[in-house]
Amino acid sequence: MTAAASGDGVRPRPVRRPTMKDIARRAGVSESAVSFALNDRPGVSPHTRARVREVAEELGWQANSAARALSGERAGCTGLVLARPAHTLGVESFFLQLVSGIQEALSARRVALLFQVVEDLDTELAVLRRWWAERRVDGVLVVDPRVGDPRPALLASLGLPAVVIGGIEADAHQAGAPLPVSNVWADDSGAMASVLDHLHSLGHRRIVHVAGMRGLAHTERRIRSLRVEAARRGLREREVRSVTTDYSDAEGAEATRRVLDQPVRPTAIIYDNDVMAVAGASVAAERGVVVPRDLSVVAWDDSALCRVTHPRLTALVRDTPAFGRLAAQELLAVLDGAPVRSVQGELPHLEARESTGPPPAEDR
Repeated sequence: MTAAASGDGVRPRPVRRPTMKDIARRAGVSESAVSFALNDRPGVSPHTRARVREVAEELGWQANSAARALSGERAGCTGLVLARPAHTLGVESFFLQLVSGIQEALSARRVALLFQVVEDLDTELAVLRRWWAERRVDGVLVVDPRVGDPRPALLASLGLPAVVIGGIEADAHQAGAPLPVSNVWADDSGAMASVLDHLHSLGHRRIVHVAGMRGLAHTERRIRSLRVEAARRGLREREVRSVTTDYSDAEGAEATRRVLDQPVRPTAIIYDNDVMAVAGASVAAERGVVVPRDLSVVAWDDSALCRVTHPRLTALVRDTPAFGRLAAQELLAVLDGAPVRSVQGELPHLEARESTGPPPAEDR
C-alpha cells in the first residue's frame, strides 16, 4: 500500500535519495563513468562529464561524505577551529571577512567548511585529532599561530593537510628544517614600520600600542617590531610600549583609561583592531581628550567602523577576504598534491584620516 495523505493518519514514505545507479540510468552511461565524472577523475570525455553532472543536479544527488571517507575518497570538507573567547568574535570584523574569503574559494570547488569555536588550545588539538580519526575533513586551516605552537607538528605527524594563516614562528619547527605545513602570512613588521613612519613624521614621541592577546605569534611580532622601529628612529623605550588585551572593546577601553590616566600620557595610541580603536576614541572623548588635537589614534585593521566614526580613524587597509581566499586556495592546492610552502600576502597600507595629526606643541 502506498503512502496516503497525512490527513488519513498515514505517515508519508520518505523520498529515496538518488544514487549513482539512478544517474547512470538517466544519463545512459555506466556507473563507473558516473563515479569518474563526479569525482573529477580521468577516464570520461568532457561531454560525458558534463552530461553526468547535469543529470546529478536534476536528480538532486549529493555525495555521501561518510561513505566516501570509508572508501578512501575525499570527504569534500575542510575544517577550521578557533580557540578564542566566544565573546570577542561578535564585535570583530576581521574573522567574518576572512571566513567570507575562505568560503568563496572553497565553494567554487564545492568544498564545505566545518567551523568550530573552542575555549582553549588543548581542546582545539583534541578536535583536530578527532576530525582526522573520523575522516571528517580532508584538510584544515589553522588561525592564530602561537609562540611554541604545537599544532604544525601535530598536523604533520597525523598527515593531515593544513595551511596555517599567519607566520609560523621559528620555534614551531627546527631551524633549517622544512616547514611542517604550508602557511600564508602578512608582513606585520613592515606594517608596523609604516605606522611608526607616519606617527614619527608628525612629531609623536610618546606612543602606546594596545595589542591583542599575549602568546599569539602576530601579537609578539608586532610588539617586537614596535620596539625595533622605535629604536631605529631614536625614540626612548620608556615612551614607546605595548599593553596586551583580549581584542575586545571592553579591554581596549580599559587599557585606554589606564594609559590616559597616567601623569604623562601618550600622544598617540595604536590599536590592534578596529573595535578597540573605536572604543579607545570614545574613552578619550569621555576624558575630554580631543582626537587628534590631544591624541592621535590608529587602527591596525580598517573596517566600516573606522570610516563612520567621527573623526574617521587612520587605519591599515588590506583586502582581508582576498587573504582568506589565498589561504583556502593554498589548502586546495595542497590537497591536489602541491608541496608545502610559505606564501606572503599583500602588505597592508596605511590610510591616513582625520584621527591622526601633530601632537600638542608642548609635546613636540
